[in-house]
Amino acid sequence: MIDPRLLRTFLAVCREGSISGAARRLNISQPSVSVAIGQLEHALGGSLFDRGRRGIVLTAAGIALFERSERMDALLCEAEEAVKLARRGVAGPLRIGGTPGALVSLVPAALGRMEQGGHVAVQVLEGSDAHLADLLRRGEIEVAVVTTGIEPPPEDIVERSIARDPFALIVGRAHDTLGPSVALHEIAGMPWVLPHAGGAFRRQIEALFLSAEVPLPLNVIRCDSLLTSKEIVRRSQRVTVLPRGVVAAELSMGLLRALPIEGAAITRNIGIRMLAERSLSDIGRVFVEAILKATEA
Repeated sequence: MIDPRLLRTFLAVCREGSISGAARRLNISQPSVSVAIGQLEHALGGSLFDRGRRGIVLTAAGIALFERSERMDALLCEAEEAVKLARRGVAGPLRIGGTPGALVSLVPAALGRMEQGGHVAVQVLEGSDAHLADLLRRGEIEVAVVTTGIEPPPEDIVERSIARDPFALIVGRAHDTLGPSVALHEIAGMPWVLPHAGGAFRRQIEALFLSAEVPLPLNVIRCDSLLTSKEIVRRSQRVTVLPRGVVAAELSMGLLRALPIEGAAITRNIGIRMLAERSLSDIGRVFVEAILKATEA
């Protein structure tokens, strides 16, 4: 059995890139760090670092240990927090991540259902698909809510599609006379707001123009903030393409309108990704069940 204190010292060395940096991080002496690393290497029967003039570099064994140590450290921190929360009658902690549009579409309704059963402690992080995969591997989130079905997930991650959400042209009051449906070639010359970063969302929008044989717009504000994009469209003559679920609140209040795009129906699949080798916690399972019930309602 590996001493968790030795693993945390090892993690500090990895994260700081040096023995001295780890000593400062842990507020202990450099010899104490060196002794701890030596004990860990002895227990595992091999070297974890190559030491040279440029500092320390992880060996193959060190890399394998680092990946698992991150998950262990996250689990220990989570366990400590869970005990503190349980004493106060709060379930958790639950840490979830997601891409902006998928989070808006699935998470609020699911959390609303969970809160009906009592107090819960939840942290929601937003990021790209690649960043979310790293967070899953490090154990910093338990579930990622994403666009699914675009490309296969990494081998160590499993994906489950839960709901479908059609895309539409989203316009503000400046285009009250537009509609009831539009053809993409008729509106491509308008001023647009479109996503900047790479990812499933941007690829789907580009596929929309490609399938309609229409060049991508030139007059474009690139913006990865959904909140900002919607507000720009609401307050200007710019238009965008979004899944209807992302703008459901604005549509219900009449702040924005969603117009079908003729001959270019694209539907987004949204769902969850999880680490294949990690079982969901009790609260993680409750969250997934809440998403399923919310989409069925």
